[in-house]
Amino acid sequence: MRVETTHASAVATSTREKGIILTLLIATFVVILNETIMGVALPRLKDEFQVEASTVQWLTTAYLLVMAVLIPTTGFLIQRFSTRTLFLTAMGLFTFGTVAAAAAPGFEVLLVGRVFQAAGTALMLPLLMTVILVLVPMERRGAMMSTASMVISVAPAIGPALSGLIIQALSWRFMFIFVIPIALAVLAYGYLRLVNVGKLQAASLDRTSILLAAIGFGGLVYGFSRAGEPGSSLTEPIVLAAIGMGLVGIALFAWRQTRLSSPLLDLRVFRFPMFTLSVVLMMVVMVTLFASAILLPFYFQQIRQFNTLQTGLFLLPGGALMGFSGLFVGRIFDRSGPRMLVIGGMVLVVLALWQWTFLNATTSVIWLLSLHVIFSLGLACLFTPILTTGLNQLPQTLHSHGTAISNTLQQVAGAIGTALLITIMSAGQAQPGQTIAPNPLADLTIGIQNAFVVAAGIAVVGLVLALFLRRTGEPSGEPTFIH
Repeated sequence: MRVETTHASAVATSTREKGIILTLLIATFVVILNETIMGVALPRLKDEFQVEASTVQWLTTAYLLVMAVLIPTTGFLIQRFSTRTLFLTAMGLFTFGTVAAAAAPGFEVLLVGRVFQAAGTALMLPLLMTVILVLVPMERRGAMMSTASMVISVAPAIGPALSGLIIQALSWRFMFIFVIPIALAVLAYGYLRLVNVGKLQAASLDRTSILLAAIGFGGLVYGFSRAGEPGSSLTEPIVLAAIGMGLVGIALFAWRQTRLSSPLLDLRVFRFPMFTLSVVLMMVVMVTLFASAILLPFYFQQIRQFNTLQTGLFLLPGGALMGFSGLFVGRIFDRSGPRMLVIGGMVLVVLALWQWTFLNATTSVIWLLSLHVIFSLGLACLFTPILTTGLNQLPQTLHSHGTAISNTLQQVAGAIGTALLITIMSAGQAQPGQTIAPNPLADLTIGIQNAFVVAAGIAVVGLVLALFLRRTGEPSGEPTFIH
């Protein structure tokens, strides 16, 4: 009788775990989808609201800024507030922002809506990762993190294609209208069914740390995002000032965290070598990801004259492959560890980026599509093993801080990568020994080739770092449900 009771309890717990994680996965998919859905719509919105290109770009820049400022606080928030509270807050903010954006009478309201959407997104992703680390035992964690990676990679992959389809056939407002019922349904389901996970910890909020984090990470992301805008560069005074202010802010923030008994971000996570290595590797991966996400659309739309829908559809197979590869990547990781997957994935990424350095106006689209599929498969082999290996080494008390730091630095890497690659692409300078290209399209082609050369070089650094990655041990602590 005792065995039967234990078995029933285990089944119930397993069912509850799946319900909690599924709810968070669906919510994460919805919020991340809106992170990339805006890009191809910016030209339409520029004409719709009759604003300058630098103004409409704030729909993306403000989103990144809010993410960069809020994510560093999620380590404290996850310790201090319950799972239900954070989930309902995140989805409430996101849903409110989506409704405001859909009904926006002018550009200012649309921008406010995007800010609220970003606030919800910033809370949701670290919450998902932390809950998985608390609930899922080591032997199944790779498979579950792979499922999360599948959701996180598929959403931004289908965002441009979905946005392109909507912009071609309907009003831009339907980018938000279609999301509202899904967001409301997820919010209602979470309110009715979601239970609290983990133990709350006493944590004090240091306002000075929040201010320094906002100045540091916000300044850095703004500076590099501004440098990546059309017509801007890394040498602009405002860009240099923002980056300089960001670096000083981050240095002061880090110094203060080491002197607080309850830091906003616990930097002791960097005492764990596999976590530190995983963070650096994820920053490398983010730069290479943006190389594909930024440079290929420029190539297809400016050089090959594809429209936004055709460009989005070209990127869709690779994104779908990244998602569905989660069905096997997690299982391989659970069985064999990270080395084979990460080294193999980096080799595929380097190969694809190297081949893209030769693209021109006559390169076969089929060959480019094949390379994008290879590139996407390589990325799929990287996300789950790198993230899981690093977070697995942390004790449970540092999980929330580890996920917050990892996500924050990924946002920073994305902003830096965007600015670096666009600056190189815009320079459009011929390689040594070549003559200057005779027309703007040839200039752009050379600029894209040069940007891919830099991305390939960064990927080679990642390949070298991958050689040092190894499986990490079991953290302490059992999952706890709070009623």
